[in-house]
Amino acid sequence: MFTESFPILVTPDMHRALGFYRDVLGAEVTYQFPPEGDPGYVALRLGSSQLGLGLDADAVADAPAQRCALWVYAEDCDAAVDRLRSGGARLTEEPADQPWGERVARVLDPDGNEIIVGSPPPTP
Repeated sequence: MFTESFPILVTPDMHRALGFYRDVLGAEVTYQFPPEGDPGYVALRLGSSQLGLGLDADAVADAPAQRCALWVYAEDCDAAVDRLRSGGARLTEEPADQPWGERVARVLDPDGNEIIVGSPPPTP
């Protein structure tokens, strides 16, 4: 059912985060949304590992707010959310089609950690 996972780090300053992860750590940008202008999300590859950076202007470096989420890909977002819900996860965002083409939902694990469930866009 689940096919892939990667962490997403939340940052209040995307340019600073990219400067570190891309320029210092050497990660390669593989995706940006929106594709033009200032990104709200950037996917990076470092070797065989994947990392996401998500912009949140309200995130503060020393705040106790959640700063990391786990993204998991599933073949069917709705079915995956049903399975997670039956296993004790709390749904925080119903599955919905996103402007970049994926179907996405958000749940919290029993400890309150966010898991974002995504399904790739349907193939034409």
